[in-house]
Amino acid sequence: MYIIIGLMFGFVAAIPLGPVNAFVISQTIKRDFLHGFIAGLTAAVLDTIYCLVALLGVSTLTVHLNKYLGLPIMKVVAAVVLMILGIRLFIQSKSFNASLPEKKTGAFSARAILGVVLLYVSNPALYAFWIVVAGTVTSHSWVSASGTSPVLFSLAVGIGGLAWYFILTYYVAKYHHLFKAKTFRIIFIVLAVSLFALAIYTLFSIFIKIKL
Repeated sequence: MYIIIGLMFGFVAAIPLGPVNAFVISQTIKRDFLHGFIAGLTAAVLDTIYCLVALLGVSTLTVHLNKYLGLPIMKVVAAVVLMILGIRLFIQSKSFNASLPEKKTGAFSARAILGVVLLYVSNPALYAFWIVVAGTVTSHSWVSASGTSPVLFSLAVGIGGLAWYFILTYYVAKYHHLFKAKTFRIIFIVLAVSLFALAIYTLFSIFIKIKL
């Protein structure tokens, strides 16, 4: 079950419009599919690492919080963050407008990798996001604090993210001349609703134990 949840989190986390997606799109259009996909692959690898580090820390903390009143507080915080992300996605769905540069060709450039690394290192929101994800999945006991589940969950997150970046770069590389922002707006709205649903589920689980 946690593998499916990891794939979902990885896919959803990669979709929202931001510096990384913008960079992946620009690399695909300015250069080619390979550069865009390598940028996306780099982001997926970093998501895997961030998620695993967060899980190893938060999982241990959650085990201790289960004995006290801190666990409901963690769930409330996670729900609030999920709602904020959902609101941000909904706002982006209203204002998203794709503006694509002309395509250029050339030899392979390491910028596809270095650019993503710099974006991740300089964005503290990514650290907070994966800590929230780790707190959410451990507080619901979807991922245990020991064994191989944290590693497998993190790998699933990376695969889920990579699936999105492949779809994105393939679509942009092949159909950039027909690129429409409407598709992304619809995706953003659907994801916003999904995040709100997960937030409500998280709050509801404080009072009633729900098993998946």
